[in-house]
Amino acid sequence: MDIKRMTQMIARELSVKEQQVAQTIALLDEGNTVPFIARYRKEMTGQLDETQIRAVEERVQYLRNLSLRKEEVLRLIAEQGKLTDDLQKSIEAATKLQEVEDLYRPYRQKRRTRATVAKEKGLEPLADYLLSLPERGEPLEQAQAYVDAKKGVETAEEALQGAMDIIAERISDDAEHRKWIRSTTFDKGRLVTEQKEEEQDGKNVYQMYYSFSEPLKKIVPHRVLAINRGEKEGILKVTIESPVQDILSYLQRRIITRKTVAGAILEATIEDSYKRLIAPSIEREVRGQLTETAEEQAIHIFAENLRNLLLQPPVKGKVVLGVDPAYRTGCKLAVVDETGKLLHVTVIYPTPPHNKVAEAKAKVKELIDQFAIEIITIGNGTASRETEQFIADVLKEVKREVFYIIVNEAGASVYSASALAKEEFPELDVAERSAISIARRLQDPLAELVKIDPKSVGVGQYQHDVSQARLAESLQFVVQSAVNHVGVDVNTASASLLQYVSGISKQVATNIVKMREELGKIQNRNQLKKVPRLGAKTYEQSIGFLRIMDGENPLDKTPIHPESYEAAYQLLAMIGIQPTAIGSEECRNRLQKLDLPQTAEQLGIGEPTLRDMIEALLRPGRDPREELPKPLLLKDVLQLADLRVGMKLQGTVRNVVDFGAFVDIGLKNDGLVHISRLKKGFVKHPLEVVTVGDIVDVWVVDIDEQRQRVGLSLIDPES
Repeated sequence: MDIKRMTQMIARELSVKEQQVAQTIALLDEGNTVPFIARYRKEMTGQLDETQIRAVEERVQYLRNLSLRKEEVLRLIAEQGKLTDDLQKSIEAATKLQEVEDLYRPYRQKRRTRATVAKEKGLEPLADYLLSLPERGEPLEQAQAYVDAKKGVETAEEALQGAMDIIAERISDDAEHRKWIRSTTFDKGRLVTEQKEEEQDGKNVYQMYYSFSEPLKKIVPHRVLAINRGEKEGILKVTIESPVQDILSYLQRRIITRKTVAGAILEATIEDSYKRLIAPSIEREVRGQLTETAEEQAIHIFAENLRNLLLQPPVKGKVVLGVDPAYRTGCKLAVVDETGKLLHVTVIYPTPPHNKVAEAKAKVKELIDQFAIEIITIGNGTASRETEQFIADVLKEVKREVFYIIVNEAGASVYSASALAKEEFPELDVAERSAISIARRLQDPLAELVKIDPKSVGVGQYQHDVSQARLAESLQFVVQSAVNHVGVDVNTASASLLQYVSGISKQVATNIVKMREELGKIQNRNQLKKVPRLGAKTYEQSIGFLRIMDGENPLDKTPIHPESYEAAYQLLAMIGIQPTAIGSEECRNRLQKLDLPQTAEQLGIGEPTLRDMIEALLRPGRDPREELPKPLLLKDVLQLADLRVGMKLQGTVRNVVDFGAFVDIGLKNDGLVHISRLKKGFVKHPLEVVTVGDIVDVWVVDIDEQRQRVGLSLIDPES
């Protein structure tokens, strides 16, 4: 596919201009990263955002792979001497891989089938005769001429059956037939499930699917993944109920175009072709299409949740006590200072079976006084709520104001057992490292969570049931996007964080940390050019996202790229401000009075670049996360017995899924806000209303004491 056609197609799909797509493709082909293009090449792309640029990148890759496949298919068919002009045009015009494979199907090398055996017996002319729709004669008499014991054709009936097998395969291989049948099956078919075996654990997780049927075009993604899992576990039997009569009628209309003596034979052949050859194949394809769509949705939801989790506002300047709850092995405690540096680790045993509550209280009070602890973070895993009750009781006996918060500890155990954690804290055990991670998650969620495999952070749905390669690729992009959105302090960032900066590899990230350790604090961005393996292209792609907070050049703490420093100096000179005064009230007042179009023309830069430059000069060193609502801090515990229907509470959104949102209101289990209770009126998806980390007001709508579950609503009952 030529670049012009590719550009037109992508522009149409994304509803953007062809020039925007063409420029983006050129930038990507030059080796530029998506974050770099989105931030520093806005004039070239017409201000496409990261999501749009990523979509262009993925579509270009798909269409280029499609072109390669077309070339291969054309070559393979040509080698057989069967490539016609019409077939070549059809293949070249195809816009989907499925269309190319359908067109190639009749020419693909097959294993020995009933049709190939019949062809070897010389029965193809008999098949052609039947398909010619003879108006007179007797097909069985015609078949008599093909009886040949040497070829294995003993009777006229056998000859006729062989010809029917050839026709059945031809019908099955016809690209137009398959396209129509696939589309009709999806539009009119139903997905049907039934119980195959009793569930081993007795939880009846799949009970709603024991006798279930839903139109294929209406079934929602999370149900598809649940059904797939139930089938994989051997609990469910899954079939597709196709509109068989519609399909057979269609094939008969296409093949039997007039009255013929072979009518009954062809009708039987059509039915055999559909039921034996087409239906199983189309069912696999439709199931595959449903699964692919469901996986894309699950990956999208996971990615959105992950992005919102990574961009949770940091709680800076606080000494934090991290608690990793447990029963038998005790609760591990870790005190970290305002920068996340470990000050102290210990263990207490306030929970069963030890119940050393008094001793544990004394220890926690001692730590609070000794280190002036302001916030306690508690992991939400095993023994979390018992530990929460214990901490709440301690805080009632402490004179100074101390809050606690429950944090999602998903992945903390993965990190604490990793080589990275062992290198960071070689003298500590796994649980102690986990307590440190739990404490740091409050101080800087992004810096801590990048140390963990994104799949392990606990904000997905069916993440183990989707393509792991596609999931990893998507989540990697989200982490990179979040890191570059915030920016990275080159003098404090870990190698784990640095490797997500645009253009920086794992090795370069390690080399930056090594140089920092050997030479001391990095003073300016130019110094980074001396980092081993950080070449000119890497420098260009990464430097705008790397910050030097108290360096020699005030512009180094901003997201202004060094390629724009000259323009930035000219701008500051125009308004009479020294670089050292950026961010001052006087600087802000003068910048806000500028005429953007006129100033951009004077500086010889685009308006988008100027807007970004002014924003950077207004608030140098700004962390975009700080503008978001701070986490909800607690002082006391809520019990299920404290609840009543209609009660108003405040909570934190922990996870968003297709059917609603889970909100932490301080109970052992998060409460569910069903999609129908997110707001008045229709909601297409919960992400339209809430995101992970949101602080929300909720009302209790039902309480299930037996299952310890609470139903919540975001709709004020009095509104």
